[in-house]
Amino acid sequence: MTNMDFGASLTVLLSRYAAVRGHTRALVAPLSAEDCGAQSMPDASPAKWHLAHTTWFFETFVLEPNEPGFAPFNPAFRVLFNSYYNGVGAKHPRPQRGLLTRPSLEEVLAYRANVDQRMARLLPTVQDNAALCALIELGLQHEQQHQELLVTDIKHLLSCNPTHPAYGTDADKAGDLTLAPAQAPFGWLMLEGGLVDIGHRGDGFAFDNEAPRHRTYLAPYALASRLVTNAEWMAFVEGGGYGNPVHWLAEGWDWRVAQGLDHPLYWHRPDGGAWHQFTLAGLQPLDGGLPAVHLSYYEADAYARWVGARLPTETEWEHAALASGAGGADSSDGQALEQLFGSAWQWTQSSYAAYPGFRAANGAVGEYNGKFMVNQYVLRGSSCATPPGHARSTYRNFFPATARWQYSGLRLARDV
Repeated sequence: MTNMDFGASLTVLLSRYAAVRGHTRALVAPLSAEDCGAQSMPDASPAKWHLAHTTWFFETFVLEPNEPGFAPFNPAFRVLFNSYYNGVGAKHPRPQRGLLTRPSLEEVLAYRANVDQRMARLLPTVQDNAALCALIELGLQHEQQHQELLVTDIKHLLSCNPTHPAYGTDADKAGDLTLAPAQAPFGWLMLEGGLVDIGHRGDGFAFDNEAPRHRTYLAPYALASRLVTNAEWMAFVEGGGYGNPVHWLAEGWDWRVAQGLDHPLYWHRPDGGAWHQFTLAGLQPLDGGLPAVHLSYYEADAYARWVGARLPTETEWEHAALASGAGGADSSDGQALEQLFGSAWQWTQSSYAAYPGFRAANGAVGEYNGKFMVNQYVLRGSSCATPPGHARSTYRNFFPATARWQYSGLRLARDV
């Protein structure tokens, strides 16, 4: 790379860094300090913690080994805002993040500003260092993941308030407001299968779990043209789908009974009347044409069995997405498949595991994905809360089968 090329790429990187970091700050702008410090459940984190942890990533992995005369903003933050990097050291327990009334939100925002200033000084002094640029890009992609978690964690927190407060009315912040119905009638996309190549090709950014690209065999299959809707899910609810164990995996049935569940998360029937749904805009009448969201794997699997279909494998999903011409968030959904990206993450029946030949990176950064490859299922696509440009057809999201607070829905599949 020539000096001119490096200068141009550095300008792009500095601009991208500022944009990503600024978007995170904008996401918390509608919140009070009290909103930012509360933790609604062990799986969620306070907004204040997200603000600090994403800053911790850059201070720990970029500044500490590269900044001349490095000194931490606050030595205590190394433990307080470490998430799961055992190679870095001790961590504050995740379920207790909401107890961190100190540092204050004001101090966390000062921490962000301090690290941003130091990053702005460091980057122009770094010579052509591809490894460091790749690490910074990983940090930005990591922050975009936390932007989505910020939205879903805020929604869960506000849903616990009996007044059903709205997060905001700006459509680019309130993810629910960007959900839209499918444009075409329901149909099936038939695919012949055969030997197909799956995984990231190597152009542009990808997380390590998207590689290596490999060849696998697919039997002929069909994929639904759109996501399952609220109206279709209401038929499952009112048809006794939650009360019939024949449709449920044994573990899923036990979980449903233990939790006393008979409808999706955030669905309400005020005074026994019409169904409503809590959204980031507050409690709204349930729109039957929108995709059903906030579903666990267990619920998605039970619904698929109830209608005589199944969940797709992640290989089927990726193959179909590419066959329809939808390569990522900036691609058209093509003629056959709608709502691949930007509506809801779509459960697959694939357990989250390593691709053949996968090797985790050395050091603490290698803990990013590989160590979570157990007891989780893969979701594909992206959701209305996913930052623009963050999705692609090879992206492998993953959550345990009980997770409901993400914007997770389903697309049906069947054998042919």
